[in-house]
Amino acid sequence: MSEILYSKITDALVRDGYIVVPNAISSALSQNLCILAKNFQNFKRAGISLHKTINANARRDKILWLDHDNAAQSEFLNFTEGLKEFLNRELFIGLSYFESHFALYEEGDFYEKHYDAFANSKNRVVTVVYYLNENWDVESEGGELVIYDEKDAFVGKVLPESDTLVVFMSEKFPHEVLEAKRERYSIAGWFRVDVKGA
Repeated sequence: MSEILYSKITDALVRDGYIVVPNAISSALSQNLCILAKNFQNFKRAGISLHKTINANARRDKILWLDHDNAAQSEFLNFTEGLKEFLNRELFIGLSYFESHFALYEEGDFYEKHYDAFANSKNRVVTVVYYLNENWDVESEGGELVIYDEKDAFVGKVLPESDTLVVFMSEKFPHEVLEAKRERYSIAGWFRVDVKGA
């Protein structure tokens, strides 16, 4: 099953540069990750730029980095490891590792339009977003991901619904998160080409 999804993602990245996949991996995995995230107490305010500057006018989410400490995180990270290997094999793009964190948007939180690849840095190549929220109502709860192209034209709007996966080329698509009207959980991650820890 993963190979089929990996192939679908790869084809879309080549053709369009992005893909949105509902019911992507496993509803059970999404639910377990959401329960896990809600139980964590150590989310920290996220920064912007390479210097991780805190700027509440630009973003207000809180984050917690993923690791292999439990089965749900390991299952997700194993999925992304398989995707990394598939993309390297099919596209020869030299991805070296994947980093990711839980993201918590509380009521009123947002993230203004930005690129995931930092200026003058070629490290982040492919962005992955995985949503963990069940029964999300776009009319009353907001929190959509809005994607634009390099010319700043609107590409699409993604509801942060459980088990929805978004993958796009980090340098090509500026994006924003609209204000959330209730707690909103996701995982954001990046395939990188630099050396981890260097």
